[in-house]
Amino acid sequence: MKKNLLLLCTLFVLLVSACKKDSSDNYAAEQAIVDEAQIKAYIDANRLLNVVKDPSGLYYQVQTPGTGAYPTATSTVNVNYKGTFTDGTQFDSGNFTTAVNGDIIQGFKIGLTKINKDGRILLMVPSALAYGPGGRGTIPANKVLIFQIDMLRIL
Repeated sequence: MKKNLLLLCTLFVLLVSACKKDSSDNYAAEQAIVDEAQIKAYIDANRLLNVVKDPSGLYYQVQTPGTGAYPTATSTVNVNYKGTFTDGTQFDSGNFTTAVNGDIIQGFKIGLTKINKDGRILLMVPSALAYGPGGRGTIPANKVLIFQIDMLRIL
């Protein structure tokens, strides 16, 4: 009887865990669809041309080609940036120096390798490549982020 009860409890825990994983996976897939629709609406509303979708889900538009080599994952770069939501509300801007593989959102890690010195790029970052379901500071959960980035130096 105790073995049967233990087996039943174990099966229940496994079943609940499997359902949780499926639920989490479904939520991420559903959020990706929502983000994609928001990004496409942003592209249409702003009449953006030559927008590229990276396999990661990041959309980008090279606005000004730069010169020279592109940064790699091991490069350090200096950039000016402005971050907005899809409605145009600015949440951040500034200048910073960072390692491409440093403590930055995944969308930046991918996008920074797509522009070279003196170039300008527009990144449309789905929430999964930004702050995801947790959000951060003044950035709500599951927000698509838009970044205008000027690559000043590759160090």
